[in-house]
Amino acid sequence: MTDLDLVYRTRFDEAERRAKMAVWREVVPSIARIVPLDGPVLDLACDRGYFIAHVAADERWACDVRDVATDLPVGVRFVRASGLALADAVPAAHFATVFTSNYLEHLASSDEVIEQMRVVERLLRPGGRFVVLQPNIRLVGGAYWDFIDHHVALTERSLQEAGALAGLETERTVVRYLPFTTKGRLPSDPRLVRAYLRFRPAWRILGRQTLWVGRKPA
Repeated sequence: MTDLDLVYRTRFDEAERRAKMAVWREVVPSIARIVPLDGPVLDLACDRGYFIAHVAADERWACDVRDVATDLPVGVRFVRASGLALADAVPAAHFATVFTSNYLEHLASSDEVIEQMRVVERLLRPGGRFVVLQPNIRLVGGAYWDFIDHHVALTERSLQEAGALAGLETERTVVRYLPFTTKGRLPSDPRLVRAYLRFRPAWRILGRQTLWVGRKPA
């Protein structure tokens, strides 16, 4: 077992993992109302497939540094690779959408964040989108560092700047979207999650994660 496996096994027990899956069942349609999730779709740093399991695209890919293939639904093409090495592992200029959640803050430096953006830019077809769900340190404050594997502090502005440096145009930014963590105040009951996502004034109160969409010029 790697240190990363140990971190995630310790952080989320099986009940919490089931709750996360229930939350994402509601979150994915909400994201799709904000930005098209057309295919082919790649889930970058997919963890146990919370996002890609609920995407309806005809062609679904997922990658992670851990071997999580058995956690993913049938039909998802899994690639075990670091996000920074993906350019050598999946087709270039192939994807309409690359999605990642709660990943960029785990990279070692801001330089690696920019490089990851550049890798994604190479994977996207012209007009393709990089969709990033990301805790925003400006909104989270010191709790951002409660997780031992957080290394890079990011806001919506630094996401936009990193994207621009990688050749991605900011298409949409929802500064306040989801609460900071599923261990926090977003309930896991599907009806309550659905109500939160449809009642946008609640985002302004509880939202601590930013949804950023960068587009590769056509």
